[in-house]
Amino acid sequence: MRLQVRDTEIYFDVEGAGLVPDGPRMRERPVAFVIHGGPGGDHTGFKPAFSPLADTMQLVYFDHRGQGRSARGDVSRYTLDENVEDMEALRVRLGLGAVVSVGTSYGGMVAMAHAARYPGSVALLVLIVTAAHSGFNARARQIVAERGTAEQQAVCAQLWAGELRTEEQLRRYYDVMGPMYARRHDPAAATATRSRGILAPDAINRAFAPGGFLQTFDLRPELPDITAPTLILAGRHDWICPPEFSQEIASLIPSSRLRIFEHSSHSIRADEPEAMVDEIRRFVVTELGPFTA
Repeated sequence: MRLQVRDTEIYFDVEGAGLVPDGPRMRERPVAFVIHGGPGGDHTGFKPAFSPLADTMQLVYFDHRGQGRSARGDVSRYTLDENVEDMEALRVRLGLGAVVSVGTSYGGMVAMAHAARYPGSVALLVLIVTAAHSGFNARARQIVAERGTAEQQAVCAQLWAGELRTEEQLRRYYDVMGPMYARRHDPAAATATRSRGILAPDAINRAFAPGGFLQTFDLRPELPDITAPTLILAGRHDWICPPEFSQEIASLIPSSRLRIFEHSSHSIRADEPEAMVDEIRRFVVTELGPFTA
């Protein structure tokens, strides 16, 4: 489905019922925005990993502007700030109240900024393998230098030089880096997941190239403004958003708690999927009450 949002068109999809029968009445489930990372990817990588949460929440997936099935446009507007405004405008266009905001990696950065700037729009915040400032880049470079193969170091150099110019180059980047993104990396499964998605090199280069917005952003001054109860999930072996960045976020968001998954890298949904879903479901039910039909 597509909606005109601000100056662009945003693709979104919905999984799970929002209103379910419960004896003599109907029970309304909370709505969750599931916010994808990248930039340069789309929402499809979350299916079916997040699907079990549809027994607790109605899930709304969407693609950021210029990515996935959303409209392309002015590349200079492929930024964190624009993604935040698009997300809030989509919430309003869908007629939703405060949502459960679930952001992974770059999606977590969007979710943090949105929750800080629109606190009344977020009932609960879930941040998965993310960072609040550009310092994650230098740390990731260090980890790749220490742990990465020569080939992995080479494709990461392309990432930070803004030289992933084609979909083929971007797919190769993910193929080569797969074993660092997930400790339980399954090449065939990862290839199938990526084949279902749409990659957008312009978006990832706009973020990571020299002078890109992910090289300069800093959300730390805004984090104390977040009022939503917050769950923060990190992977102990994450190479690009290492757990110290999640620990820092937890220290700055007033009502937050952190869980580090000891057997995961950046893709907890690949390394410990059942535990991730259970942790999110438990958090939502504890904070908002049971919503299972």
